[in-house]
Amino acid sequence: MKSVLSLVVAALLPLAAAAQDAPALMVGPVSATEVTLDQFLWLQRPVVVFADRPDDPQFVLQMSRIEAGLDDLAERDVVVITDTDPAAATDVRQRLRPRGFSLVLMDKDGEVKRRVPSARTVREISHDIDRFPLRRQELLERRPAGR
Repeated sequence: MKSVLSLVVAALLPLAAAAQDAPALMVGPVSATEVTLDQFLWLQRPVVVFADRPDDPQFVLQMSRIEAGLDDLAERDVVVITDTDPAAATDVRQRLRPRGFSLVLMDKDGEVKRRVPSARTVREISHDIDRFPLRRQELLERRPAGR
């Protein structure tokens, strides 16, 4: 019996260590100069807000809406990334190639699921995310049918 217990403990120790080393999830907003898209792969859904300057009216409106609804976005494992400097040529800007104001919704698999040219409410963003296949799978795993 002792040998079985020690085998179970030995098998679970690496998992506990890995859980402690897992990066903390961010909600944001975080600047695109501080992150790359690859660091969120399979962990979080990037929602990227682009503009050519920080005082762009669409950008200001979008960010005020996002800041008011960060809890709803955090529930969906979203990280909000902002990029308002085309000259910075960040990893995010180079990979997504926006023009002017743009809201880009991505899933955990790194795929762009939706590009929107104008500001949206957090409710609209959440609705879009809830339609992603990976998000639907997460919801099914949390609340299986018949339970």
